Amino acid sequence: MSSREEEKKRAAVEASRLVRDGQVVGLGTGSTAFYMIEELGRRVVEEKLHILGVPTSKATASLAERFRIPLTTLEAHTELDIAIDGADQVDPNLDLIKGMGGALTREKVVASAARLFIIIVDEGKMASRLGEGQVLPVEVIPFAVPTVLRRIEKLGGRPKLRLVKDAERPFVTDNGNSILDVDFGPIANPKEVEASIRMIPGVVENGLFVGMAGAVFVGHDERVEKLWR
Repeated sequence: MSSREEEKKRAAVEASRLVRDGQVVGLGTGSTAFYMIEELGRRVVEEKLHILGVPTSKATASLAERFRIPLTTLEAHTELDIAIDGADQVDPNLDLIKGMGGALTREKVVASAARLFIIIVDEGKMASRLGEGQVLPVEVIPFAVPTVLRRIEKLGGRPKLRLVKDAERPFVTDNGNSILDVDFGPIANPKEVEASIRMIPGVVENGLFVGMAGAVFVGHDERVEKLWR
């Protein structure tokens, strides 16, 4: 395992210790969330931990079933005790860019339903300002892609339609939508940019998570740094 993967796993395992018996847990999507789900699955089997998981993607649902984590829905549990997920970038205010895995809308819904939202990252995901060397994913209904592209350009972004890797067809989210990856450069006011994007007709959600994370667990070589809001 590479040092970066070890950092991810260290943060994920540490955050998983916050989960208590009887809780309903939002389960994130992505390579770092994998280690969190793996650890919770181990606790379910070995420690007889009783939890219910709400997955943020079809891939996460399959992974949770693989690790024997019982699943539920937001319809059955509109409020979650805790949600744990990764991020693509974190700034000093603990604001985030998420969505490179394509699950940003469901991730934001689940995060908003949780009493406590914990982010797990390796130290390479920390940045002095959001948008530095990182695009911002925006989920858009396919019909609206041409007009949203133009509107985002007027906001100063450089949008690009996400394609399936090694293919010339658009990436499709679990919700049946497209994703625009937008280069805004360093974002001076994430809250303002998030609000402006949301006002564009056809936009479903964007990957700016402002003021949502209760804490960020950062994996380092030999330790986990815990940053609380």
